[in-house]
Amino acid sequence: MSAFDAVLLYILWMIVLLLIYAGPRIPQALVGAKAIDSWERNKAPVDPPMFQRAKSAHLNCIENLPLFAGVVAIAGLMNQIAIADSVAAWVLYARVAQSAVHISGTSFIQIMLRATFFLIQVVLIGYIAVKLLMV
Repeated sequence: MSAFDAVLLYILWMIVLLLIYAGPRIPQALVGAKAIDSWERNKAPVDPPMFQRAKSAHLNCIENLPLFAGVVAIAGLMNQIAIADSVAAWVLYARVAQSAVHISGTSFIQIMLRATFFLIQVVLIGYIAVKLLMV
C-alpha cells in the first residue's frame, strides 16, 4: 500500500466513523423524532454510549490527520515517497485499531490499548519526518 493510499483510506475510515454516529441522526431529524438542535455542543449527550465513543474516535482521527497527511505530502513533494510508503500502512492500521478499541468500550485495558495504538502512530509519523530531514 502506498502512503497516498494510506492517507485516502484514513480519510475513508473517518467518514465511516462519522456515519456511525451521525448517520442515525439524519432520519430522526427528518421525521421529527428529534429536534435538529438535539445534538448541539454543551448539551447533555443523547446518543447511546457507543455512538458517543464513535464521535470521540472520529475527533481523535482529526487530531492526527494533519500530521500524517503532512508528512506524506512533504515526502511526495521531496520525491521521497518511498520513505513514507515504508510505514504509512502501519499508521493506518494503528489508527483503525485505536478507533475500534475506542468504540468497543472504556475498560482500563481498552484505554491502555488505545494509548498504545496512538503512540505507534505518533512514533511512525515522527519516523517519517526524521527520515525526511536526513535526506
